[in-house]
Amino acid sequence: MIVERSVDLGGRPFALETGRLAGLADGAVLARYGDTMVLATAVSSKSPREGVDFLPLTIDYEEKMYAAGKIPGGFIKREGRPSEAATLTSRLTDRPLRPLFPKEYRNDIQVVVTVLSADQVNDPSICAINAASAALHVSDIPFYGPVGAVKVGYIEGEFVVNPTIPEMAYSQLDLTVAGTADAVLMVEAGINELPEETVLAGIEFGHRVLQESIRLQNELQAEIGKPKRSYPTPSVNDELKAQVAEYLSDKLEAALYNLDKSGREDATH
Repeated sequence: MIVERSVDLGGRPFALETGRLAGLADGAVLARYGDTMVLATAVSSKSPREGVDFLPLTIDYEEKMYAAGKIPGGFIKREGRPSEAATLTSRLTDRPLRPLFPKEYRNDIQVVVTVLSADQVNDPSICAINAASAALHVSDIPFYGPVGAVKVGYIEGEFVVNPTIPEMAYSQLDLTVAGTADAVLMVEAGINELPEETVLAGIEFGHRVLQESIRLQNELQAEIGKPKRSYPTPSVNDELKAQVAEYLSDKLEAALYNLDKSGREDATH
């Protein structure tokens, strides 16, 4: 079943669709903003990786020249390694998503975001964050989302939602805000001599606007979302945990409120 939800953002339609592509993935969502389209797929292993004591999450952002209607030219006529922009977009997508998985979850998770169409007007990186969150949200992978993301510009004294790539040349602010319905999780910004009050207002503005993406993702999840899978919870040595807490509690508090960097380091020894 194909389900699509859309909303107007910044004077352009923003849509999330699931059920058309990548049916074998645990979750797959196609995000479209203007004529920019990205496909996000989320897959997780059925059992935890042995010997792993961290969340094995991989975010892979794939940009190809065909998305802009181009063919690699010159001596090398194949796609090369990821560009710097692609690597940074992978990290931009990872940062707000990683904290929202259960800390006990040890199954491998792979989220692949593929740019299918780049209209060179709307930034695919914003679509990537929203599509990746939506793919996880509709899947059976344990995830405390969803996460919404927007870019905020500041042009001629006004905040602009998801400014186009040409408009960014005139913006004093290049601000990406990602968060849940209740909190801001990630801020990435380039600022051209703006007061702190304006930047803070921009973050608050972005958090209000990204609620529209969260609403669309919740509607998709309610319509076609899968029940979240169960997973084994590793045992905790309560005695050792209590000993560590007793040893570190006062030292961590002293370090936290110490304004001197060298003093903070000494406080934990």
